[in-house]
Amino acid sequence: MSEKLSTQPYKGTRDFYPQEMRLRNRFFGVVRRVLETAAFEEYNGPMLESLDLYAAKSGEEIATKQTYNFVDRGDRRLALRPEMTPTVARMVAAKMNELVFPLKWFSIPNMYRYEAPQRGRLREFWQLNVDIFGCDGYEADLDCISSAIEIMRAFGADETMFTVHINNRRFFNDVIAAIAGTDGEGAKQVSKVIDRKNKVPREVYERDLAALGLTAEQIAKIDALYTMSVEEATALCPDSVGSGELLQLFGMLKKAGLDRFCVFDFGIIRGLDYYTGTVFEVFDNAPENNRAMFGGGRYDNLVGLFVKNAKISGVGYGMGDVTLENFLVTHNLMPDPSADAVKVLVTRFDDVPYEAYLSLVSDLHRAGIPATLFLGSKKYGKQLEYALKGGFTHVITMGGDELSRGVLHLKNLSTREELELPATAAAVAEKV
Repeated sequence: MSEKLSTQPYKGTRDFYPQEMRLRNRFFGVVRRVLETAAFEEYNGPMLESLDLYAAKSGEEIATKQTYNFVDRGDRRLALRPEMTPTVARMVAAKMNELVFPLKWFSIPNMYRYEAPQRGRLREFWQLNVDIFGCDGYEADLDCISSAIEIMRAFGADETMFTVHINNRRFFNDVIAAIAGTDGEGAKQVSKVIDRKNKVPREVYERDLAALGLTAEQIAKIDALYTMSVEEATALCPDSVGSGELLQLFGMLKKAGLDRFCVFDFGIIRGLDYYTGTVFEVFDNAPENNRAMFGGGRYDNLVGLFVKNAKISGVGYGMGDVTLENFLVTHNLMPDPSADAVKVLVTRFDDVPYEAYLSLVSDLHRAGIPATLFLGSKKYGKQLEYALKGGFTHVITMGGDELSRGVLHLKNLSTREELELPATAAAVAEKV
């Protein structure tokens, strides 16, 4: 090989150096804390799944074009997971007679999609997945939406920064069928046009609806829905099951004090066909990043892909790490990876036995204090320089004199304060 290998990661993927990893760990730590507080349990699944799993859910063409897929040595068609919902549905189906419902699960796996990298979208990404299985009522929808709001609030976001846009697929289908005089399949075709409404010019939107047989009057009736409140919209189709679900959900959001974060939005469709009830998307309200960050909804029949006649309802959402990070950066809410972090360097001197330092560091570890002994042999000035450049918060100095007196010196590199303390981990723990 004559050419040198590139130091750049594969297009659409990222390297995470220690500083970035500290930030990510703090980032995901906030998410885990919120969900575990709400009694969600963490799970995971394999990175490799059968390609048929995604073909059955999304169609063969999408599954093959948007996945990294291959045929293994056993002639099996496999794919690197592009999403988590099919996996969790498979897992629930596999043990549906053993699990205790309702289930409240979450996962933060890395996933892969073969698509053009752009703002908010990469080929490898981490995505929070939150799902509730086995609750048919609006309570699960409310719980999922509430958890999404609480995650945003845990990062310091308020109602001026983001809004949850909510609709209902059953209601949408019934209203479209009433306006356009079409059946369920026709409503589905209309939904695909409306789902693209904000991504195409107005004339394209109207042309595509007209191609489905809608008149200008019918298009105007649909347009009017985009500015209606949930009460106004559901009054147009009061007998719809979806109308009742929307009114129940918004009524309880108001009672829970969460309505200030939420708005009814007839334009929210969630393009995937498996959504059957409530659907929602969380939007960044900042003009420079005004976009849907993440969303989800109710999917009442995915488990049926694996077990015939299985009737386990599900509702959930996916939150990508890239779009959430863009939101936090836009609103200056990124957590400080070094905040409250402690990292201690124990410096070395030739007149102190090496094992004395090892014993001190071991005691610090048992006390839960992140610490390391300087590796190698350098002058004290070089060791201090290493501590400053290496992100250490404190330096411990213990030479021969200190060792004989049973003391050490602890220096705070931020405040430059230096203290003489007993040479014990307990004494250090009180000051770091």
